[in-house]
Amino acid sequence: MQVRRLEITGAYEFTPKAFPDHRGLFVAPFQEAAFVDATGHPLRVAQTNHSVSARNVIRGVHFSDVPPGQAKYVYCPQGALLDVVIDIRAGSPTFGHWEAVRLDDTEYRAVYLAEGLGHAFAALTDDTVMTYLCSTPYNPAAEHGIDPFDPELALPWSDLDGEPILSEKDRAAPSLAEAADKGLLPDYETCLAHYESLRSTG
Repeated sequence: MQVRRLEITGAYEFTPKAFPDHRGLFVAPFQEAAFVDATGHPLRVAQTNHSVSARNVIRGVHFSDVPPGQAKYVYCPQGALLDVVIDIRAGSPTFGHWEAVRLDDTEYRAVYLAEGLGHAFAALTDDTVMTYLCSTPYNPAAEHGIDPFDPELALPWSDLDGEPILSEKDRAAPSLAEAADKGLLPDYETCLAHYESLRSTG
């Protein structure tokens, strides 16, 4: 397993080795030893999610209140997508920055994003599947969104080859500045303290 620490604190890219043969293929997108070595703590999995998206579907930007937040380990077992991690933690030195990683059924890369980071992706093919390992269960009251077309963020949707498809909830989401004004954004120092608590108890 190859691991790359992204420039945004708390985000990592994992690239497993695939083993194709005459029967098909075997790959292990999540490997605990590599994960713990990178992050300093194990991944608690409280829920797994599975989404199927048509080409040009955009999901996000989504995030949760911290604490407890919701960390995600995501990969694409079918199709291809552009996965985007956005630093929306107030006070972070990389606040407002994003990083994009292509996830697909060729490389089987995975992305981990710690609690407090924003997440979005765009499906590049029809029937694109996204698998999520989530550290906490879905909690609607703690879930928030940011407009994926906020010009302040300028997220990389230019590779889409058609009209973007979004949920009504994502279309109506506030801008980053509006979310900050409403006090919705996670606090960077609170997030760092949470990450440290995970390492100390892990």
